[in-house]
Amino acid sequence: MNAIADQYADQGVGSIFLYTHEAHPGENYPHLTSMEQKTRNAHDLRDVLGVTRPILIDALDGACHRTYGSMPNMTWIFNRAGIPIYKSDWSDAASVENALIYFLNVGERRKSRERLAPFHVERLDYRSQDREAFYNGLERSGQKAVDEFRKAFG
Repeated sequence: MNAIADQYADQGVGSIFLYTHEAHPGENYPHLTSMEQKTRNAHDLRDVLGVTRPILIDALDGACHRTYGSMPNMTWIFNRAGIPIYKSDWSDAASVENALIYFLNVGERRKSRERLAPFHVERLDYRSQDREAFYNGLERSGQKAVDEFRKAFG
């Protein structure tokens, strides 16, 4: 996602990361109980995972996350008018880039005076599953996170 943010920044596309909560709390990153703890975890996210986009920190109760649907690893794209033009329950770079290319092209079509009418689309996208990388992430949280995940999902 960092690469996509960098690639499209010169075309007026902004990108932020909203830190909501620990999806799989463990000994190293337990359930959040204070904004100070949440801020430290967001800094670790930036430093350990190399997030280069600006990171906004949701309220401790996750108000923003709930407002936008409580999806597990969501991505939203808004146009300049603040209208949502893309939402996904999972952040997948290929899907996001595909949407950006499409909507940047809409802007070009408008500049050429093409008459456009919006319509709603639903589609099923596919993402790669890297179990090893996922479990490495769980291990950063702590053995408790790994054990609880394995117990719940096998």
